[in-house]
Amino acid sequence: MASHYDLEEQEQLAQIKHFWAKYGNLITWILIAVLGAFAAWNGWQYWQRKSALEAAVLYEELERAAQANDGEKLRRVWTDIQSKAAGTAQAQQAGLLAAKVFQTEGKAEDAKAALNFVVSKTSDEGMAAVARLRLAALELDAKAYDAALKALDAKVPAAFEGLQADRRGDVYQAQGKADEARQAYKDAYAKLDQAPDYRRIVEAKLNALGVDPSAAP
Repeated sequence: MASHYDLEEQEQLAQIKHFWAKYGNLITWILIAVLGAFAAWNGWQYWQRKSALEAAVLYEELERAAQANDGEKLRRVWTDIQSKAAGTAQAQQAGLLAAKVFQTEGKAEDAKAALNFVVSKTSDEGMAAVARLRLAALELDAKAYDAALKALDAKVPAAFEGLQADRRGDVYQAQGKADEARQAYKDAYAKLDQAPDYRRIVEAKLNALGVDPSAAP
């Protein structure tokens, strides 16, 4: 009886050896791939958390510098954010804040660079729309009308369409293109039905161009 079990065990061992000889390398590589992917995922998660934490700390520093009107420190922190945490949501918020400070300081080119950074890095369509609207305003102030219109050319979320049309009207008005300005303001008026305060501003612009807002499509 014992020899019978020994024979069965030997056969099982032989089968296992044969199976491992045939598929051992494949199994090993599959395990390596799975464990490697798991390690990479954990590493990526760790990097994401570390980047987000670092970005949050840097953003707080940027806010403090802005509140203290410390332009030198703000620029230093903004540079750090761009190099260390460019892909984070905090970096995009920092770009909007930095642009606002730069504009207040009269540093239009620095403000444009910060806004372009936000546009190029963010995956948030709303944040990109805000950056484009501000960028268009800066280009309009500089009388760079083509650049302003280009900034307004991108598709934006529905909530921003009225603001975009209004800003486009401002550009056309500055160019002396009254017909285009009227149409842009009409579009803005129609799309700002959920923003009555801003809509009144557009209404005043239409009145100045001899348009009855109630007739706007």
